[in-house]
Amino acid sequence: MNSQEQILLRLKECGHQTAQQLAQFLGMSTMGARKHLVKLREQTLVEDFSRAEKAGRPAQYWTLTDDGHARFPDRHSALSVQLINSIQEVFGSEGLDRLIQQREQEQRTSYAKSLASIETLEQRVAALAQLRSDEGYMAIFEVDSEHSHVYWLHENHCPICDAAKHCLRFCRSELELFQSLLGDDVQVSREHHLLSGARRCSYRIEAQLPV
Repeated sequence: MNSQEQILLRLKECGHQTAQQLAQFLGMSTMGARKHLVKLREQTLVEDFSRAEKAGRPAQYWTLTDDGHARFPDRHSALSVQLINSIQEVFGSEGLDRLIQQREQEQRTSYAKSLASIETLEQRVAALAQLRSDEGYMAIFEVDSEHSHVYWLHENHCPICDAAKHCLRFCRSELELFQSLLGDDVQVSREHHLLSGARRCSYRIEAQLPV
């Protein structure tokens, strides 16, 4: 993977970055990183903006454009949307719901098998993030900076985004799936949603502490 591809991936995974931050990540000079960013801007893959900091001059940040995000395409998006429309036309909304429920059940069975031998919630969330990454969601796992019993599952990409836009039931299904996998003593909520304008989907996972 060359430097420009690494920059695109870093912006996809972490959101906006300064040239200095990207240079540190790439192990090169700030000037070198900025040259790559200028070339990517010429290809309409990134754009820059200024943001006021607490002190000093506004800082210049770089972020992906729509073209940049398109470098991480949905899997078989056109076919997925066509199939969804055909299923709804032939079998109605009830038939489509049954299909999504079947998909959810298959995912639950597969994920549950992978998580069966993992005991702690932290390890289960980390393993779930890896399973999601294997499916193309570019997922990462974090412990909350303020609460040790709270975890975050961030999905930096959605390989079924076009399908989800046409049928929000896919998104509801995923939230229900995570909740059922992690147990009744865990509260799962979606705090950021790609389809609502956020740059990624983020799930807050909180272990219910004994009273």
